[in-house]
Amino acid sequence: MAEKIKLKETIIVEGRYDKIKLSECIASPIIETGGFRVFKDKEKQKLIRSIAERRGILVMTDVDSAGFVIRNFLRGIVPEDRIYHAYIPTVEGKEKRKPEASKEGILGVEGIDQEALIDAIRKSGAHIEGDDTVSVGEITKADFYDYGLTGSQNSAQYREEVLFSLGLPKYLTTNAMIAALNCLFTKEEFETYLTEFNKNKK
Repeated sequence: MAEKIKLKETIIVEGRYDKIKLSECIASPIIETGGFRVFKDKEKQKLIRSIAERRGILVMTDVDSAGFVIRNFLRGIVPEDRIYHAYIPTVEGKEKRKPEASKEGILGVEGIDQEALIDAIRKSGAHIEGDDTVSVGEITKADFYDYGLTGSQNSAQYREEVLFSLGLPKYLTTNAMIAALNCLFTKEEFETYLTEFNKNKK
């Protein structure tokens, strides 16, 4: 299996099968819109805007009409200079897990081979980390314990305060918070942010 590529930007896809497929060749955070649900999900919109502001986003939707509606919606909520677009090739066919082809009879992201997905990403202008790039760590549950965000009496309140400071939904579970933070920060960047946050609290 080829080595996964890592992007500076967070990838936005429509659904979980797209995310699963991309995870096979991409070692970067991936967020699902939940299809059209993103149109009414204000908290998901806020998260996407926060991610775009901090590290940029790369949108990879299906090439059917629904995919373009979602892509255009994201264009409207994120500044033009913080969003990249990857376009998969138009290939007729049916995904293996589906009993029949889609209405338009073309493959979505989950049905496209890895080489074509990576080629689409390279053509998007998104920033792919090179082999000479220093690898950066991701935030883990163990880190949360070390930071005091779990495992102590005031951890829940501390997490809420940090979420509020970042403009993120305060109801996020620990796992969801870790996933969101990994879209916004490297481990090193978050540790710097947390140090400043704690300093300003005093």
